[in-house]
Amino acid sequence: MAWMSLLVAGLLEVVWAFSMKQSAGFTRLGPTVVTLVAMLASVALLAWSMRVLPLGTAYTVWTGIGAVGAFAVGVIVLGEPLNPGRVVAAGLIVAGLVLMKLSSAG
Repeated sequence: MAWMSLLVAGLLEVVWAFSMKQSAGFTRLGPTVVTLVAMLASVALLAWSMRVLPLGTAYTVWTGIGAVGAFAVGVIVLGEPLNPGRVVAAGLIVAGLVLMKLSSAG
């Protein structure tokens, strides 16, 4: 259950990163509220996951999901550039997350 909570926390990190971009520096109320709610929920689920999972594992996986997810949303939704270097970088992050999961108890 801790891993599922951590996955949802990571996905919420993607939500708040995207909504923060949409908030235009917190000048738009709707996206600002989504950002704040998603941040709180994401951190709460991360904290809950850390009751079972090691700090280094939980935090690394959480930020990795957020980083790769935000990269994907940037490319797919916002039309940000996609080039081989960025794809390799994202792939390395995913490989690190898989290795972290496989080498962690819990």
